[in-house]
Amino acid sequence: MRNYGDFLFTSESVSEGHPDKVADRISDTVLDAYLEADPEARVACETLVTTNRVVLAGEVRGPAAVEKTLIDRAREAIKDIGYDQEGFSWKKADIVSHLHAQSADIAVGVDSAGEKDEGAGDQGIMFGFATRETPELMPAPLFYAQTLLERIRDYRKQGDPRGAGLLPDAKSQVTLRYVNGKPVGVNSIVVSTQHEANMSQDTIREMVKQTARDVLPEGWMCPDHEFYVNPTGNFVIGGPDGDAGVTGRKIIVDTYGGAAPHGGGAFSGKDPTKVDRSAAYAARYLAKNVVAADLADRCTIQLSYAIGVSRPLSVYVDLDGTGKDVDEARLGALLNEIMDLSPRGIRQHLRLNRPIYSKTAAYGHFGRIPDPALDNFTWENTDLAAKLKSALNR
Repeated sequence: MRNYGDFLFTSESVSEGHPDKVADRISDTVLDAYLEADPEARVACETLVTTNRVVLAGEVRGPAAVEKTLIDRAREAIKDIGYDQEGFSWKKADIVSHLHAQSADIAVGVDSAGEKDEGAGDQGIMFGFATRETPELMPAPLFYAQTLLERIRDYRKQGDPRGAGLLPDAKSQVTLRYVNGKPVGVNSIVVSTQHEANMSQDTIREMVKQTARDVLPEGWMCPDHEFYVNPTGNFVIGGPDGDAGVTGRKIIVDTYGGAAPHGGGAFSGKDPTKVDRSAAYAARYLAKNVVAADLADRCTIQLSYAIGVSRPLSVYVDLDGTGKDVDEARLGALLNEIMDLSPRGIRQHLRLNRPIYSKTAAYGHFGRIPDPALDNFTWENTDLAAKLKSALNR
């Protein structure tokens, strides 16, 4: 997304009850189960959800006893999301696991041995991004699209009248108006939310409108004729009963809402030796620290890896013309110096070998506020900012 001129920009989000997000949540629940038992476990879990059926597939390496708990853990995840409906119920769903041992060929390339350090779990490119558009240093359209659905979830689960009768599946889309490259208001909002059969669309519209007002800055609400709720009418049949869901299909929702490039790799269900996940977290961490250090107003970072190779093949920095007397090539080299960007180095620096992933499965992996009790979302910390500024001033 450009940082100049007047324009409209749109991002979408989906709730924790969206079928693809149900799949992501179960995959990350499986990952957490293995990491809880063994911090060095290897997991690549894919989940399919459909009408009262859940299928787990993929590769794992970890304590055998964990697999016996996975079906119960998947049920608990579905229960927490809120599904106990005729077509998809945490009690009645048929859940099967087809997880099997990790390929020995992959293990040879990834594991450390002798003088060889741990290598990347796959080849690929990963991007990180940060912008001053919000205090969380996230693109504003995605931030408000995510926050709107989070608030609807909170009202629903807390028994607040603003969420009464709403069900877990929902999508949002927020279009912001930019003037001179800065967001100044909402042009339109689209929300589709699952609901109980006896609710009127007028009631749902007023509930969602109040929630939008609760979330948006003063004076940012869109005109009434640009506020769309359940545009197709009733949305009673939803979740995996309405559409099948698969792990890893919401990668733009998971990252920056289209405001920044994406390398193509999904996150959920993958242990942190997989650079699709861990290096994307590292790139966000570095980009956020660059902006937090006031070196630029926007920062995009690309990292690239080869399977079995421990060091990144490239580190690229783009400040989108907002850099403050900073040479991008020098900054890229410096970032590679002050943080070990090998898979092992990233995991150790961000403390990724822990069961912290279930909470990442919905409402985005970035821009989240770390929970001190869980020590999660460590890639959102800005503890490198002072070190960066000092190093550049040497």
